[in-house]
Amino acid sequence: MAASMGDVFSFCVGVAGKARVAVEVRFVSSAKGKGLFATQLIRKGETVFVERPLVAAQFLWNALYRYRACDHCLRALEKAEENAQRLTGKPGQVLPHPELCAVRKDLHQNCPHCQVMYCSAECRLAAAEQYHQVLCPGPSQDDPLHPLNKLQEAWRSVHYPPETASIMLMARMVATVKQAKDKDRWIRLFSQFCNKTANEEEEIVHKLLGDKFKGQLELLRRLFTEALYEEALSQWFTPDGFRSLFALVGTNGQGIGTSSLSQWVHACDALELKPQDREQLDAFIDQLYKDIEAATGEFLNCEGSGLYVLQSCCNHSCVPNAETTFPENNFLLHVTALEDIKPGEEICISYLDCCQRERSRHSRHKILRENYLFVCSCPKCLAEADEPNVTSEEEEEEEEEEEGEPEDAELGDEMTDV
Repeated sequence: MAASMGDVFSFCVGVAGKARVAVEVRFVSSAKGKGLFATQLIRKGETVFVERPLVAAQFLWNALYRYRACDHCLRALEKAEENAQRLTGKPGQVLPHPELCAVRKDLHQNCPHCQVMYCSAECRLAAAEQYHQVLCPGPSQDDPLHPLNKLQEAWRSVHYPPETASIMLMARMVATVKQAKDKDRWIRLFSQFCNKTANEEEEIVHKLLGDKFKGQLELLRRLFTEALYEEALSQWFTPDGFRSLFALVGTNGQGIGTSSLSQWVHACDALELKPQDREQLDAFIDQLYKDIEAATGEFLNCEGSGLYVLQSCCNHSCVPNAETTFPENNFLLHVTALEDIKPGEEICISYLDCCQRERSRHSRHKILRENYLFVCSCPKCLAEADEPNVTSEEEEEEEEEEEGEPEDAELGDEMTDV
């Protein structure tokens, strides 16, 4: 049951100055599946498309540790100065140019029943219309025995930071279908995401949950069923169907990062200042980030993940011609051209971060094979095909450090800074 192209493009919110999105989805091969191709010339720096997700959800540990984000669009809710105070652990931290903070607390609204917070009335209504009527726990928000709270606690007990997925993304998929008048349309949309074989699905689940994944997966399935069973989606609640749903989210979930502090820094960068004032402000920001690193480490953003129909059609390349970003400080994903893209040319992003892309072919393939279950054949990998299958001493040291991290540390698309 395939979604129509109208369904696929219905979540694009358009690009200023363009009448339509300048891309099309084509079948590439049995190995790669679908791909996204330009239908007209796209210049370097141009926005290829902007897309909102079918569903998105903040990571559960991220929310528990007081990274306050809109429950619908993940927009950061803290003022930039509040964000800096929490991340540095300094309640008296003051930021210059407070007028550059874009957070509008006067627009924030909460659900009148469970009190979850939204950045605006629009987001509160959008959530209620799509999925929140099913998921709202009402006055039982803090009741540990509520079925959804039991499910979330079970998830946190098996999936630790750094997080790469959330059981609530799956819950919102089910709730969306439950609330929908046209259930078949949403089922078609969710079916667009890439499917894996049973063995591949097990590898993904193992990566997310660790060595005891079979028992943990069955516990999560039972709690998921108790909280959310839907007859129209009965296959998703069987052991095989739940594993497939898990693998779908693990493979296709796009990381989302938002930060009011980051938005403030970008606004500071755009200020026209005297050289002495610019030097002073840059030094202040440099020291601020050093203080944050000392107090908080690498966890700077409100983080979550979403399912994007069109973006999920973008294949990987170690030399991508496009990148994903979240410049609006919410879940709206922008795909931007890194070079001129000719009509008929495939639009590729990278599933690796900048440092990983600089590693040897052998190391890149190892990461991609372990996390995405494919072997890359991009121009860079083909050009380096004759290189020995070894890693440098420096890379080996990095890999040893990574092996000491939770097994899911690298899974999920690159979380693009905002």
